[in-house]
Amino acid sequence: MKPRVSIIMGSTSDLPVMEKAAQLLNNFEIPFEIHALSAHRTPEEVEKFATEAKERGIEVIIAAAGMAAHLPGVIAAMTPLPVIGVPIKASLDGMDALLAIAQMPPGIPVATVAINGAMNAGILATQIMANGDEKIAKKMEAYKESLKAKVVKANKDLKEIKYQYKTN
Repeated sequence: MKPRVSIIMGSTSDLPVMEKAAQLLNNFEIPFEIHALSAHRTPEEVEKFATEAKERGIEVIIAAAGMAAHLPGVIAAMTPLPVIGVPIKASLDGMDALLAIAQMPPGIPVATVAINGAMNAGILATQIMANGDEKIAKKMEAYKESLKAKVVKANKDLKEIKYQYKTN
């Protein structure tokens, strides 16, 4: 099995957040890999990873980083692949990482999700891949329908809750 998505994090301390992306990809049966790479501590390894990812069959990269959060942008600068950045709440409530990832210069975009938003990064990676893969597209459609069904059920359940002045 060859990975189609790479989950990259600056440190294994980010794993509790990034497991949500891994679990989502696993549920969609999308092969993925996970690596710890640091834009500051292992810049040569980051360059090697980013420049070789496409030829290894990677289609989307999810890169997480906290604080200065350069990892997603550095990877995006060295690959033609879409990069999804996950700001990690490490300091300043994650706002420093969010701004560092979202404020990329023209020509080097990084799709950015919410602070600690690894699950949405996994969903976005899946949606990107669904454009060229009918099997993934059908699973994504079913997933979206399941989200809708949860809200419909919740609304039905709310109707059963009784209060003296509740009107619906």
